[in-house]
Formats: sequence, C-alpha cells, structure tokens
Amino acid sequence: MLMVAVIIIYAIIDSMFNQKSIGYDLIVGKKGSDLQLVLNTVYRMSQPVGNLPYRYYLSLKDDPRVEEAIPFCLGDVTEQGGFPIVGTVFKFFEIEYAPNKYFECRGKAFNEKSLHALIGYEVARKNGWDIGSTFKLSHGGMADHIHDEEFKVVGVLKSTGTANDKTVFIPLDAFYNIAGHGSAQEEAEKHELEFFGNEYEKILSKYTDKEYNKGFDDHSGHDHGHEHAHESMTLTKKEVTSVLLRMKSQTTAYMFAGGIKKGNKAQAVNPIMPMKRLMDQVVGNIRTVLLFLTGLIILVSGVGIFVSIYNSMSDRKKEIAIMRALGASRNTVFSVILMESTLLCFIGGLMGILLGHGLVFVISPIVAERSGILMDPYNFELAELIILPVMIVLASLVGFIPGMTAYKTDVAETLSS
Repeated sequence: MLMVAVIIIYAIIDSMFNQKSIGYDLIVGKKGSDLQLVLNTVYRMSQPVGNLPYRYYLSLKDDPRVEEAIPFCLGDVTEQGGFPIVGTVFKFFEIEYAPNKYFECRGKAFNEKSLHALIGYEVARKNGWDIGSTFKLSHGGMADHIHDEEFKVVGVLKSTGTANDKTVFIPLDAFYNIAGHGSAQEEAEKHELEFFGNEYEKILSKYTDKEYNKGFDDHSGHDHGHEHAHESMTLTKKEVTSVLLRMKSQTTAYMFAGGIKKGNKAQAVNPIMPMKRLMDQVVGNIRTVLLFLTGLIILVSGVGIFVSIYNSMSDRKKEIAIMRALGASRNTVFSVILMESTLLCFIGGLMGILLGHGLVFVISPIVAERSGILMDPYNFELAELIILPVMIVLASLVGFIPGMTAYKTDVAETLSS
C-alpha cells in the first residue's frame, strides 16, 4: 500500500512538473530566481519575482523570432477562497496549454474591455460559482484590502489537471483598470529608463500612448465608473509580471534566452530546467528515501509471514503427518505450504494496490487544498505491475524453509507422539 502510494504520488508530481504540462518554450520575467519565476507563472505557487515594463512585452511580441507572446499579471487573489488572479489576453485560451491539449470552456470568451472572468474548474467547484456569479479581488492577498471592482463570471473552464483549474482569469485591461494597479508615473518612468538604458528613447518613440490607445475609443464594455481609467493608464504605468513565449524553433529559443540573460534586466527561462532540478535534487531524493523505507517495511512484513508460517509448523505436524499417511507425497506437502505463502503475499499485493489508490484518494483533496497540486487517485503506473511479481518471489523465499520443514516431517514419529 505504501509503495503504491509513493509511486503514484511521485508520478503525478513528476508529470505535473515537466514539459508535458507546459505549452510554452520560454518564460520571461524579471531577473532573479528562475525556479520562483516558473513556480509563480506556471503553478501559481510562489510570489512574483518582480515586474517588467509593458513596453518590453510589446517588444517581445514584435520580435520576429517569437511566434506568440502572452502577458501575465499576477498578485491578487479572490476574496472568497483566495484563488490566484491572472490578468492576461484571450489568446492564452486559444493556444495549447500542453502539447495537443486545448482549453474547453462552458460559457463565452471574456470581453477584453469588461470586468469579465473565466474561472477554473476547481474554483467553480469549491466556491460554488457558475456563469453569472460575481466576486471581488483581494489586493496582494491582503484580507483587509478588497478592491471595489466587481467581476462577473462569463465562462467556466473544463478540468485540465493543471494549476489553471485553481485560477481565475480576467482581461489584461480590466486588471490595469483596477484601482491601485499600476505604478506612479514618475516612478514608472524611472523604472523604464533603468530597464531599457540606452534604448529607452527608441522604445519610447516606437510604442507611444497615442498609438496604443487609438483602438480603445469605445468603452461600452466598461462600467461607467471605469471608463476614464483606461485612458489615464499610460503605457509607462503598466507592467507585466511575466511573458509566456512560443518560439518559432527550439534552436531560436535557446539563442533567444541566451541573449536576454546577457543583460541585467530580465531572464528567459526554459520552464523544464528549474523544475527538473527541483525534481532531481529535492523530490527525487525524498522519493528514494520513501521507497527505501517502504522496501524495508515489505522486507519486515515478509519476515513476519515467514515466522508466522514457520511457527505454525509445530502445531500442524499432526495434520501434515495425516496427509502423508493418506498418500500425499513430500512434494505435495511442500507445494501446499509454498502455495499458502504465495497466496498470502499475492492477495496482500492486490489489497496493497487497492489500498494504495484508496490512500491517494483520501489524501488528494488535502494535498490539493494545501499545495494546489491536483492528484488523480485513478492514475495507474506501469511500475505497479512490478509489485505482484516481487510479492511472488518474496513468497517463495519466505515459504521455502517452512515448506522444507513440512517436507522433512517424520510421519511415524509425529503420529506416535
């Protein structure tokens, strides 16, 4: 049971924290911990490293080597349930969230200019929300700082088995329109100047507020109280937490990431690398220790079965002698004892597999609640198939000596005593 549980849990974590669950080549964020950047952007499990100027996102989007650039703004959570808020563009839902896997939604797309929201499957289930539900945001997770803006659920995403199930998505422009979002103009200008350095004037002239705002004359999708907010939110004040990039080729991705890392402004991380490091150095070692401990438990259990059967031989000598007197050969008696130990271990192995999945079934909601890791108790790993053959081999070992004891039983002496 313990070994099956360890195998299943590790396999679930391994599949979650690898490239198969991430549909992007690079994640661009502020210089800092690459692991923290990936955990925050992909798994929503850590605090943001920092913010990047919005104009930097626009420059990434226009880069000819980039196929798609998806901006992410994080930091807030829902007032009810504390689910992470992600401000992004609807293009995010039109792209694979993992290789050959696309988002499915019940409802409709959010209006880029409205206080709309798409919510993950787990958010809807735990908060009891559905299309038409409304909610407010807690600024930076602070319970005493609730934003006045009220968002409306327009779509519910189907389960993906990823962190997206426990996330609320709102339009990027709506995120910026929330009071308190966006830096002060003077502070933002200083940040941009430090970030772009010698390229500041060039970037400023290429991405102007006039050019950006020309497509936002119609504010019919906004609440009246927020119509003017968009116009006053200059490009300089806007920032993004990270940018998800899909590159036109893997070779381009490696070269692109190397070029960004040469500077001191940002970092481009292949999400698989820091997660692989985490799995190998931390989680992998924990798994090894747990498997070693469960292996010892199985070994001790085998010894227990051996002692139990061996001790029962003294009580069953008369039974064995009668079997021999009725015509059973030594080989038959030996086979009976060996079969007994084999059945004990085989049935124990089957029960262990069922109980192991049952254990995962019990702890999966607890793990999901505490860490955000979604675990499927029905997940079956090929490694589990090894357990039953191991049980049979173990049974043969623990049943051999008791079987030999039965084999050597002296019929006449036993019956006369």
